[in-house]
Amino acid sequence: MSINWYPGHMHKAQKEIKQRLPEVDMFIEILDARLPYSSENPMLASIRGDKPCLKILNKTDLADPETTEVWQHFLEQAQHTKTLALNLHLANKTEQIFNLCHKLVPHKGDILKPITCLITGIPNVGKSTLINTLAGRTIAKTGNEPAVTQSQQRIDLGNNLILFDTPGLLWPKVENDNSGYRLAISGAIKDTAFNFDELAYYAAEYLLRFYPDNLIRRYSLEELPRDETTLLEIIGRQRGCLMNGGHVNLNKTSAIFINEFRDGTLGPISLETPDMMQKELRHVAQLLTEKAEKKAARLSAHKKGRKK
Repeated sequence: MSINWYPGHMHKAQKEIKQRLPEVDMFIEILDARLPYSSENPMLASIRGDKPCLKILNKTDLADPETTEVWQHFLEQAQHTKTLALNLHLANKTEQIFNLCHKLVPHKGDILKPITCLITGIPNVGKSTLINTLAGRTIAKTGNEPAVTQSQQRIDLGNNLILFDTPGLLWPKVENDNSGYRLAISGAIKDTAFNFDELAYYAAEYLLRFYPDNLIRRYSLEELPRDETTLLEIIGRQRGCLMNGGHVNLNKTSAIFINEFRDGTLGPISLETPDMMQKELRHVAQLLTEKAEKKAARLSAHKKGRKK
């Protein structure tokens, strides 16, 4: 799925992060617990180098808890990386976050040398809510629409911690089409940037395969539908999404289905696992290699043609 949404302030923020890098001790990256890999900005790893990183898996109330544990173990295999799973709307883990920051940067963290953290995350992942929680007051504007924060700001959190905020960052191109779908399904991309029908079919196919019990419970199904089209038609009829002639309005049904996933009505669901991502990445690498080889072959043929 192609993401055609890369606002100018995001490009500007990427440049500002690189400029501020020398004064930053560590990164705090907010991930969506339902899609930890797809919500991880691939540009950030290259920008931060070997600086420590605390990866916070937010929205754990919406994610499969067993899968979240698997992700934490997987992510912490990386050097200088710690993880914390939380639900920002419930338990306050402010002290735990502060302690992890001090452990990641043990040589700093006093009144003379406070720890400087740069916090980042994709749009609508809960970054502004976390900032307000850490600061103990409303500093960052929150909302359900992506791209609320549009400029950097410096925040003194106390506890000898200084926080630099950045806009929610997407990246120009998502090579893995599956990640594009997951980002859109989760609400990280504005709804005007994609077709709800396409998302609903993708989500329905995935849930029929990996979370059939959730569908049976939510929609009181006597048996599992044979495919995603049948599932969406059942949901549409249940919700009264009918047009003239009794046909199901798939666009309206799709919007209802995706929003029920987003608000947790379908139950705790994770959209990816480490094993799944590694298989997909191998496939993407193969496609990119084949694309490069075809491009090289075309260039070679073009040069030979010019010589003739």
